[in-house]
Amino acid sequence: MRQTIQNLEESKIREVANAGMGRADVLPFWFGESDEVTPDFIRQAAIDSLQRGETFYSHNLGLPELREAIAHYMGTLHAPVAVDRLAVTSGGVNALMLAMQALVDAGDEVVAVTPVWPNLTAQPLILGARLTCVALQPVQGAWTLNLDALLAAITPATKLLIVNSPNNPTGWTLTQAEQQAIVAHCRKTGTWILADEVYERLYYRGDTANGSAPSFLDVTEPDDRLIVVHSFSKSFLMTGWRLGWLVMPPAMTPQMGKLLEFNTSCAPVFAQRAATVALQRTAEVTPQVVAHLKTCRDTLMPLLQAIPGVELAAAPGGMYAFFKLAGHDDSLVTAKRLVVEAGLGLAPGSAFTPQAFPSSAPQAFPSSAPQAFANSAPQAQGWLRWCFASKDLARLGQGTERLRDWLGRV
Repeated sequence: MRQTIQNLEESKIREVANAGMGRADVLPFWFGESDEVTPDFIRQAAIDSLQRGETFYSHNLGLPELREAIAHYMGTLHAPVAVDRLAVTSGGVNALMLAMQALVDAGDEVVAVTPVWPNLTAQPLILGARLTCVALQPVQGAWTLNLDALLAAITPATKLLIVNSPNNPTGWTLTQAEQQAIVAHCRKTGTWILADEVYERLYYRGDTANGSAPSFLDVTEPDDRLIVVHSFSKSFLMTGWRLGWLVMPPAMTPQMGKLLEFNTSCAPVFAQRAATVALQRTAEVTPQVVAHLKTCRDTLMPLLQAIPGVELAAAPGGMYAFFKLAGHDDSLVTAKRLVVEAGLGLAPGSAFTPQAFPSSAPQAFPSSAPQAFANSAPQAQGWLRWCFASKDLARLGQGTERLRDWLGRV
């Protein structure tokens, strides 16, 4: 086994969830998914496909009908996206890894904005890259970007910048002005941008057209060094379907087809049929999902803010409350205790950085592993993530009561 793989940390989210799975007395808010099932008409499209016997391979890049539907959908939200820029993938996770496999060699320098979903920092390390983390800063519970610090970290030696906006776990969302500054800088340094925009529809400020967060697609040209990752998981209630897509420069698409062949070959046809229908009937799904999630957010946030010792601010995007508990600085220990002692399942903030660093000085992994540096500390240690995508709003209230009661006992 490669030493790099042995040095990878296991998911701390899974570590907490494994301690509480199967317990009927635990309210689980640890995973990033809604507890609502995929709408009937999407499931029926998959059933119909299977009944027709569509159990064979498809094109590496995806069914033509689905790619056309994605192009139309993206065009309603952003500048037009041509079909020759699209590839269908077996989930957003697969899309991210394909993008990194296409761009990152061992020893390359990669910059990531953190805190962030752990897969985004683990993947470049798996490929042997050198990872630099530029941390968001919490200001009165709201996470903000030091743009100057980020741009300073991106040099001509930087192969890839990874940005997740709206962000998991913080909800932080880039402004279009910040995106323009990042694009202009990366054009000068020759750096690729990998934009994880899977939460773009889960945006609650309402100051952009069509209910979408600012996208790098709106401030770039098709031939720019930009790859954007999307997924059907969040805004279409299709987490278990494992289907996503990539938007890339058109010259890159045939090469991505080759890479897909050597990874998964293709996504399942029945899942692609379901996704095609989901896109064609978006108006019947996504607006309702977003409206309900906003209600969930607006229900949970005041309840948490009313608890003494809780620090957070309402996030402009995503599906999470990311908050700090005064006096509870080890988030993994706290999350495990909450499962056992309060019947409350949350994700530890320490899961969202590749390593907890005590200061802003560069820190290295052991010599046997790729290097990683953290700038602009603090990291997310001491914070907890609560996924508020709950069909039953009362569960959110029950969860906050359990948290309040536990804090009163410890």
